[in-house]
Amino acid sequence: MMFDRFGRPFETLRISVTSACNFSCYFCHREGASGISGDELSAEEFGVVAAAARRLGARRFKLTGGEPLVRGDIVEVVANISRHGDPLDLSMTTNASRLAELARDLRRAGLRRVNVSLHSLRRETFRRITGRDMLGRVLEGIDAATEAGLRPLKINFVIMRGVNSDELWDMVEFAAEKKAVLQVIELHPVGEGKNVFPEYHYPAARVEEELAKRAVEVRRRYELHMRPVYVMDNGALVEVVGPVGNYYFCSRCTRLRVLSNGSVSPCLNWGGEPLSFLQALRSTNEWEEKVEAVARVLREANLLRRPTYLWPARGDGAFKPLPEPRPWTNMFRVEEGLPIWRRSTSRR
Repeated sequence: MMFDRFGRPFETLRISVTSACNFSCYFCHREGASGISGDELSAEEFGVVAAAARRLGARRFKLTGGEPLVRGDIVEVVANISRHGDPLDLSMTTNASRLAELARDLRRAGLRRVNVSLHSLRRETFRRITGRDMLGRVLEGIDAATEAGLRPLKINFVIMRGVNSDELWDMVEFAAEKKAVLQVIELHPVGEGKNVFPEYHYPAARVEEELAKRAVEVRRRYELHMRPVYVMDNGALVEVVGPVGNYYFCSRCTRLRVLSNGSVSPCLNWGGEPLSFLQALRSTNEWEEKVEAVARVLREANLLRRPTYLWPARGDGAFKPLPEPRPWTNMFRVEEGLPIWRRSTSRR
């Protein structure tokens, strides 16, 4: 297994299989990349990427985009990653617009589960957010995924003030009806979200206050963001993803990110020069050399991983990062059941 400078293991590879999307959500974080250029990796090359990540210890893969299902060979992409990555978990985040027709083939190819982005149950609000009048197709895709055995199904709901914040309880009821896990995601200023954050940000703390009114139990996912999970009185599970001002959010991150053009990003908030394995990958026909070329860049990117926090500086939506933590002196520990991030007292 490979660790970064802060003792965090590399266990998860998030793969953007395409930059194309048939929706135009105005807050899309675009996997932290403002613009992706160049050729997209082939289905076979994604298999090489999965083999390299597996060699370095990753056993969990998340496929993203753009919208993964707009790729005509997405079933082959899934099959290659499943074959060469030997995953414990292989999942996909999708807008579900083509899921009804592809769910069974994806499941047979090795996909285990899906996260469906669904930000409104109201047709007009859905169209306002996505730019498409396709709510019906998304709902059909959710049913098809469940029938195909893509479970547990999760619903990603980015909550926004004055747009869909009044739909929280409708989404909770919908999740219970579909036996899905609802993930309420706080809008954060990454990608296109930077442009709308001051206007639409709805604090995760406010969501938790509302959920607590009907929750019968509250759990925490210690391995992921210290994320609270509310067990609701209707049986629904609601996870709250709140990155803004959250000291714990990055403390146990296990991810690296590969973009569709062969670039590697250490973090969604990475602002440095891109790393790429594309040229090295395509300079040889030997499988072992291809895998090692990708692995080399993943190792390099892993050394650049560091915790990143979004911390409010003013009330106008402007943000500043906390001081960069020092390797090995800022390790998290467990105290009274909660991981505590120890910041060096010598840094201010």
